[in-house]
Amino acid sequence: MLHNKKKHNNLISLFLLTILAIACFRVTASEQSEFQQVIINDAFIEFHTGPGRGFPVFHIEEKGEKIFLIKKKTQWFKVKAVNGKMGWVHQDKLENTLTLQGDEYQSDKTEQDDFVNRKFETGVIAGEFGGAQVMTLFSGFNWTKNITSELAISQAIGSASDIQFINFNMMHQPFPEWRVSPYIKIGGGIIKTKPSATLVLTEDREDEMVHAGLGVRFYISQQFFIRAEYNSHTILTSRNDNDEIEEWKLGFSVFF
Repeated sequence: MLHNKKKHNNLISLFLLTILAIACFRVTASEQSEFQQVIINDAFIEFHTGPGRGFPVFHIEEKGEKIFLIKKKTQWFKVKAVNGKMGWVHQDKLENTLTLQGDEYQSDKTEQDDFVNRKFETGVIAGEFGGAQVMTLFSGFNWTKNITSELAISQAIGSASDIQFINFNMMHQPFPEWRVSPYIKIGGGIIKTKPSATLVLTEDREDEMVHAGLGVRFYISQQFFIRAEYNSHTILTSRNDNDEIEEWKLGFSVFF
């Protein structure tokens, strides 16, 4: 009786181990079919904790080991080793890896593709705002390849007044795949004008403003591009007539 019970328990244990092995095999097979695999051909590859050289190295995989390419973020790949370790590797470190067929691995996405598919961008752009020097800090989110929403904060310094304004913009880029890509924009916001203290009867003003503009993004390399634009602003004053101001700017931006 005791012998039969022990045999029965052994059969249950064997059955459970078989189910577990099958499950593990199916997960591994699914992972292999879902993600690209490459074989390390350098002496080693370093795993970083994040997608940037400033993130520390926490793991090293040696020559001959296989790694899975999970996803790409700008110039960095999130990878997974066979032992389950996950980290980030710069694409330059993958140039000497091999496919499972022994060929040199080549990324199917170029730097230009990263620019087209960017999600966030931020930068600084400066120029002239109605005769005053202006500097703008901006951050934008790309909802699609063509549509971007943006928040911009500007400071303009002229001989008669200091001006601060904040705008929310919507931008349309009809040809996102072009290296030199034009765009149009519309937006509105609030402008604060503080006349110089040397003027008589100075009075700070706060008005609403709207604008329309044209611009161009010029992709340089990696995560960087140059941006130039022209805006025509209308300041909705409390007086009988509104102010019309032209603005020209050129700046430097990064994307993520």
